[in-house]
Amino acid sequence: MRIGFIGLGIMGRPMVYNLIKAGHSLRVYDINRKAVEAVEKYGAIASKSVSELAEKSEVFFTMLPNSSHVEEVVLGENGIISHAKENTLLIDTSSISPVVSKRIADTLRKKGIDMVDAPVSGGEDGAISRTLSIMVGGEDKAFKKAFPVLQAVGRDIIHVGSNGAGTTVKLANQIMVNVNMAAMAEAVTFAEMADIDITKMYEAVRGGAAGSAVLDAKIPKIVKRNFQPGGPISINAKDLQNVIDAGKEINAPLPLTTQVLEMFRSLIAHGHERTDHSGLLIYYEKLANFTCDEMK
Repeated sequence: MRIGFIGLGIMGRPMVYNLIKAGHSLRVYDINRKAVEAVEKYGAIASKSVSELAEKSEVFFTMLPNSSHVEEVVLGENGIISHAKENTLLIDTSSISPVVSKRIADTLRKKGIDMVDAPVSGGEDGAISRTLSIMVGGEDKAFKKAFPVLQAVGRDIIHVGSNGAGTTVKLANQIMVNVNMAAMAEAVTFAEMADIDITKMYEAVRGGAAGSAVLDAKIPKIVKRNFQPGGPISINAKDLQNVIDAGKEINAPLPLTTQVLEMFRSLIAHGHERTDHSGLLIYYEKLANFTCDEMK
């Protein structure tokens, strides 16, 4: 299948690689030339513009930082909507506002273009290993068209409802992941200050009710103080702000989400926007005036 892929960041690059491995023809676009050159080595074809990519593709992927980027690429003057053929499909894997996602889908539908919102969970490791969880919102026919393509980049691909449902479920996912991350950081700081071996603590609790995918993915890196971003604080803060905005629309109480977002804002103010979200540990260490450079 002829696929156009827009957005070659931490997640986009390995997704492109896996799509090529699955036998698809890939055209790519990104404003970062180095990112484009990196995927050209896999066999991707660079496009000079979004319009060129749109004219030569049957399916489009977008993996972009926020709602405004997706709107510009899809609905802008030289966007996908002006150059894509009828019956093509947009798969937006970005994490954006459900309100924006629905608006884009409705606008594309008038032009005969299908869309699914298909945000992913699993971070860079999941993108590399093709084990992403993908929550998909869209019409049944669009989901059926998207499913075989999504199998090239993910493992658990669930149709959760109509357009906007995928982005809503992703926001719910981000609540659970980031509140869990904050709880883990609080527990690690508590245990470290009590002179507990964090690796042994992890081994002791991982099989019980406290065990989680977050714990398994992050504790080994935290022990080494490896905060290279799989999911940077800036992106997770953006997601939690989208949660707050969506919550206002439906009067949903979000006290824990609000608190974690404030933690992220504090870390961003101190220059940690590119730190992995497990860097919430740094927030707790600052509160306690305690830092362990090398954990046991």
